[in-house]
Amino acid sequence: MVNRMVLNETSYHGKGAIAEIVGEVKKRGFTKAFICCDPDLVKFGVTGKVTNLLDANGLAYEVYSNIKPNPTIENVQTGVAAMKASGADYIIAIGGGSSMDTAKAVGIIVENPDFADVRSLEGVAPTQKSCTPIIAVPTTAGTAAEVTINYVITDVEKKRKFVCVDTHDIPVVAVVDPDMMSSMPRGLTAATGMDALTHAIEGYTTKAAWEMTDMLNLKAIELISKHLRGAVENTPQGREGMALGQYITGMAFSNVGLGIVHSMAHSLGALYDTPHGVANAILLPVVMAYNAETTGEKYREIARAMGVAGVDAMSQNEYRTAAVEAVKQLSRDVKIPENLTAVGVKEADLSFLAESAYQDACRPGNPKDTCVEDIIALYRSIL
Repeated sequence: MVNRMVLNETSYHGKGAIAEIVGEVKKRGFTKAFICCDPDLVKFGVTGKVTNLLDANGLAYEVYSNIKPNPTIENVQTGVAAMKASGADYIIAIGGGSSMDTAKAVGIIVENPDFADVRSLEGVAPTQKSCTPIIAVPTTAGTAAEVTINYVITDVEKKRKFVCVDTHDIPVVAVVDPDMMSSMPRGLTAATGMDALTHAIEGYTTKAAWEMTDMLNLKAIELISKHLRGAVENTPQGREGMALGQYITGMAFSNVGLGIVHSMAHSLGALYDTPHGVANAILLPVVMAYNAETTGEKYREIARAMGVAGVDAMSQNEYRTAAVEAVKQLSRDVKIPENLTAVGVKEADLSFLAESAYQDACRPGNPKDTCVEDIIALYRSIL
């Protein structure tokens, strides 16, 4: 079996890393940036940390901030029009997954106009050209979109999210600076951190996992478990540990896929606009319990990475239970809601949610084969 790894060309890590953007822009001969970010990042001065650098070095840019937390087809379409009008030759994506996913879709369509119908990008689209070069600057420690070949767009008309997987969309440069994450509120830090943990656990147990991705995901689980509580309290060590942990799992899961936690979370986000990390955090323990019988000894290593003592003396059932309980406890500690009713999910919608989740691109990677009825039961169990 051949296993493929696709990563971005260059990444910078650590406090003050955004200063490296200027050198990368000059070295690559870029002339004008199209900056993708959300309105709150502009309002609270986070985008300004990057634009101030560009201003100080005489580098031209234009800001596009018409991006929702769950970016829509319309956000992409207006972004494509704005970028074409701007005359920009590269993109700086500042933010979480929403900004980066929008930037990827915009950059792909600009360079591959045959895919102007955003829906045509769903799944593995046969694009021919790399997207407009992207410098990705995450402001949350969760999605790892700066190092992945994936992006997710919401189809408001059909009330669903669709996943796009394309090696042509990966940013050329990732700038992972924990200082860019320091102004994020506690709730967002908690949610995006649990999203990162979900990436690591699903990436570790997915059907396509292999030795290299296992190594990365286990280290990510360890870092996230150790540092998420501190990041929520905005400690420098917590922020830096989470910035690294979420990037490491991004390297892995981007290349092996995820599972039905993400499928089910995508459905919730599309129908209720549920924050993606919150949806993942609520779903992760119940799906872990559902998948446990197909995971061999992997839950022992998850429990170990999360700091559970004495796992080698535990039976298989004991260490599987311990892994699930460790995830639940971390979620409680960072104040994630414990059920779907808390985020507005209705019994009447479960069949629609389950059908959408079953069609989602992440579902085939789940370690346990599933069906719509099982997914309905999983949703119902945590109402």
